[in-house]
Amino acid sequence: MVEFDPRTPNLARMYDYMLGGVTNYAVDREATDRLAELVPQAVPLARVNRGFQQRAVRHLAASGVRQFLDLGSGLPTQGSVHQVVPDARVVYVDRDPVVAEHATALLRDESRAAFVQADLLDAAGVLERAAAFLDLGRPVGVLLISILHFIPDTDGDTGGHARDGTGGHASGDTGGHPRDGTGGHARGDTGGLTSGGVRGPHAAVAALREAVAPGSHLVLTHSTSPGRAKPAAGRGTARPPARIRSFFGDFTLVEPGLVHAADWRPDRPRLVGEPSTASYLMAGVGWKTRPRQV
Repeated sequence: MVEFDPRTPNLARMYDYMLGGVTNYAVDREATDRLAELVPQAVPLARVNRGFQQRAVRHLAASGVRQFLDLGSGLPTQGSVHQVVPDARVVYVDRDPVVAEHATALLRDESRAAFVQADLLDAAGVLERAAAFLDLGRPVGVLLISILHFIPDTDGDTGGHARDGTGGHASGDTGGHPRDGTGGHARGDTGGLTSGGVRGPHAAVAALREAVAPGSHLVLTHSTSPGRAKPAAGRGTARPPARIRSFFGDFTLVEPGLVHAADWRPDRPRLVGEPSTASYLMAGVGWKTRPRQV
């Protein structure tokens, strides 16, 4: 059993607090309040991030997807996948042992949701363990929500450079909004990730795309930068939109493409004069098309 240090904040519990949850300690709330003073958009962006996730999951469910693999999941609280689509089967994956302890307890009575403690960069290992709960021969919704910008590129990591499947027109390439990638988006403790047999994030995501069945979807959010990728406060990379787009490989982007998270199929139009949340968080949903019948 993991010993919780009540003096040490945890990013996943902080994220839970930002979303209005109760699976957090005083130290997490204090750390979040200090962060919000330094980065006023942190909490609003966390909620924009979760709002996009919920809209995307509902879209996948409406498309017939009933299996989800949520990588770098953090705590399964506050409108997580199994709460949005109760009849789906869901596997949450995070490498943080504190998250693992909390999540296992939270899901103890859930028959259709499970937690796996694993490193998402070990795609083969993640898929092997997920296959005990999901049918990988059927469509799966793979979620990478605000996690990839915490994982820097590595030399030779070319897994994301497949053709883009959209004729070279990456939707929503709206660079010009630098961000350090740490403004409250972390859902789990993802610093210092090691490869676990996969060279880097692009290769890991490419392996996931290759493994899932036609009809599967890839859902992600990622902090962006206007030009060359830059370090995210020493813990990752705020990538330019074109580089984020490459994570989708040859998956077809669902309309409206790769856009700011708040602009992906919002539940209602923005009212005239309504202030918008400054967002350097890109979001998109890609679809693995079914092979043509001959």
